[in-house]
Amino acid sequence: MNNDILKSDEEIVYRLRALYDQYGYTRYKVSKFEKYDLYAKNKSFLICENILTFTDTNGALMALKPDVTLSIVKNFSGEKTSKLYYSERVYRTSTRSEGFREIRQTGLECIGHVDCYLMGEVIMLAERSLAEIGRAHILDLSHMGFLLGLLEACGVEERSVDEALSLISNKNLPGIAAFVASNGLDEAARALISDVTSIYEPLETALPRLATFVRSEKMRAAYDELSSLCEVMRAWNPNAPLYLDFSIAADRNYYNGIVFRGYVEGIPEAILSGGRYDSLLSRMGRKGEAIGFAVYPELIAGLGAPRRAYDVDAVVLYGEETDACDLIAAVQELSASGKSVRTECGEDTETSCREKYRMNGRTAVRV
Repeated sequence: MNNDILKSDEEIVYRLRALYDQYGYTRYKVSKFEKYDLYAKNKSFLICENILTFTDTNGALMALKPDVTLSIVKNFSGEKTSKLYYSERVYRTSTRSEGFREIRQTGLECIGHVDCYLMGEVIMLAERSLAEIGRAHILDLSHMGFLLGLLEACGVEERSVDEALSLISNKNLPGIAAFVASNGLDEAARALISDVTSIYEPLETALPRLATFVRSEKMRAAYDELSSLCEVMRAWNPNAPLYLDFSIAADRNYYNGIVFRGYVEGIPEAILSGGRYDSLLSRMGRKGEAIGFAVYPELIAGLGAPRRAYDVDAVVLYGEETDACDLIAAVQELSASGKSVRTECGEDTETSCREKYRMNGRTAVRV
């Protein structure tokens, strides 16, 4: 395959599919639409709440799917661990344009029993997915169990947890100080929440510091999981750019463990997001554990993708008097050698090419 023919986002999708195939994940196909009720019950799980709906011929309210994970979980039987990937079109509003758009989404899900190895494998594939884009990249990690354990240990009431998570997500230290004061918490709680919020450094070097913040069994369990993940990732790739960043605070109704986002140089927003979502399975009446991520190749298109050195390999110039069969023979000969070929009647001064030919009688002569 000539990679120059593909747009950058399309090429990335092919690379990701090959990567996931390599590690034994099976491609999963879903319908373009689902019953609206599936998304209405889980709107907070979706990237955007706007859903494109229509009425089916039987009167049922249907929706063009804005997400793939919900469909996969809905169809999960629970009989054995499923290792799946998908490359689908979803329909939702985009941060890059007004109105609904058809957006390519590629992702990977592991559902059933998720042990330390499988968790590390998914994180490894997320990091390698970023590497396939061919730019400098980082994968930021957080842990919902550690954050929820932190707030519980500091005495934050259940009704105020979401507010606290929002402040942590925005790294709003003045807001955290005001929150602590208004909720009657002490200075130790403010310092602890602020210190955890401020962490941003490579996972391996952050762990010793994080250990000093552990205040409960819930925090200890989360810390141990992060430590185990660090060891697994060291075995996969000791140079993987993993950073600890607790500002990644996902919806606690769906995510219960590791959560992460991936970034590549030149794109100001996360191009990959995912995490451990056992809670989603429970909400949808499924037993088991789950972790996965989604990649958004649309963010790559047109954002500094490398330009081809030439528009075409060869340009063949011909005149009005050139016999069409002779021209065809010349084009076929060049194409057979693997070259891309463009023909132009007369002169061509705009197309950049590696080689230029001119028809001279019945043959193409390089000029």
